Amino acid sequence: MFPTAPETTLVLGSPGPDSKLRGRSLYTQDLASTYGDVCCWWVGPWHAAVRIFHPNCIKPVLFAPAAIAPKAPFFYNSLKLWLGDGLLLSAGDKWSSHRRMLTPAFHFNILKPYMKIFNDSVNILHAKWQRMALEGTIRLDMFEHISLMTLDSLQKCIFSFDSHCQEKPSEYIATILELSALTTKRRDQLFLHMDFLYYLTPDGKRFRRACRLVHDFTDAVIQERHRTLSDHSIDDFLKNKAKTKTLDFIDVLLLTKDEDGKKLSDEDIRAEADTFMFEGHDTTASGLSWVLYNLAKHPEYQERCRREVQELLKDREPKEMEWDDLAQLPFLTMCIKESLRLHPPVTIVSRRCTQDILLPDGRVIPKGVVCVINIFGTHHNPSVWPDPEVYDPFRFDPENIKKRSPLAFIPFSAGPRNCIGQTFAMNEMKVVLALTLLRFRILPDDAEPRRKPELILRAEGGLWLRVEPLSAGPQ
Repeated sequence: MFPTAPETTLVLGSPGPDSKLRGRSLYTQDLASTYGDVCCWWVGPWHAAVRIFHPNCIKPVLFAPAAIAPKAPFFYNSLKLWLGDGLLLSAGDKWSSHRRMLTPAFHFNILKPYMKIFNDSVNILHAKWQRMALEGTIRLDMFEHISLMTLDSLQKCIFSFDSHCQEKPSEYIATILELSALTTKRRDQLFLHMDFLYYLTPDGKRFRRACRLVHDFTDAVIQERHRTLSDHSIDDFLKNKAKTKTLDFIDVLLLTKDEDGKKLSDEDIRAEADTFMFEGHDTTASGLSWVLYNLAKHPEYQERCRREVQELLKDREPKEMEWDDLAQLPFLTMCIKESLRLHPPVTIVSRRCTQDILLPDGRVIPKGVVCVINIFGTHHNPSVWPDPEVYDPFRFDPENIKKRSPLAFIPFSAGPRNCIGQTFAMNEMKVVLALTLLRFRILPDDAEPRRKPELILRAEGGLWLRVEPLSAGPQ
């Protein structure tokens, strides 16, 4: 039997009355502290979900074959119209086939040329900050600024398209942000989870219009590439791409084939490109915003990261990051990982058991039950992480890592359905953080942010920090 968490039968996803003042994230942390590994969470009087926040119990679920523990459709179906049958939402043989076909898109030979894109996008961001800071220290909502930068990078990496969205309004980028906001708003409206009701509402109609605009953009890029490929042989196409040093995500999807030589359909390519655009911008922006917050709160760690970057780039002009630099920043990497532990961008993932799943202690998760793998709860579980609210990058010193289960730290999930883009995300975070610390001092704001779990982990009212160009001298 699983212990039942109190105060969870009121409303779908309710954190309980007493937690309204303390936030959902603290309620989750309380559950992990109280129950240690697993508890039952009732959705109304009929439906039970099992919440898991310990590595020992996570492993049988996340490492079960994808057919035995597929993603729970209830949590993701609201994205279907937008993202189609991409890796996030597909299941069964289609998911397995696409996962194999897409894996080469994240090989280091493909990711390596993206370094220039990351450098260019963060340089645009920093030039904007420098202009804003001419009169001194500036106060910024990090989510707002960094989300635009990650969207800028992704448009270039996926479509080879520069919308200049960090400097002027972009209809496509505004639509992506609108879709994310509408999806978040719908999540908390129980009856609007039914499509036929939702699409009768003003928000539902806005969502449909936004989906059409995003799909039209992606379809136009796909058709333009088809025309280019029809005018050239594949060898000539690749030679031309080699001159620009970038094979973008659409190119890879158009050229990829399965074991039988079958290519992806245009609809499949659109779904995967739109999925990458959705999953890649918000999560990375959240990870970067929170690590800047944590380093602002811990100036001693910020300064150590800065010295590490300065030493690495001391004889280089222009001071930009290269592929081989990514492995030369051990302390900065530790700081990113500890921030991803304390503030994981994705706080939960869910699975629906199609067979009974046996846990190590002999308990059984019955067939049909939804499992909520609570990443935030696991990362804040005191039986796994002593003093879980303390920001301590040395937890990720190689010697300390050896002492823990690999599933104690799962910001990108784990198992067969882990995040295929995690190397892309980590690379971008390292480039952006290194260059930001090289050029700016990050200072905490007067108001302490309050965690706000949505599609990703945000801060209520924005995550405000102060930014000071290093040329201005210390304060």
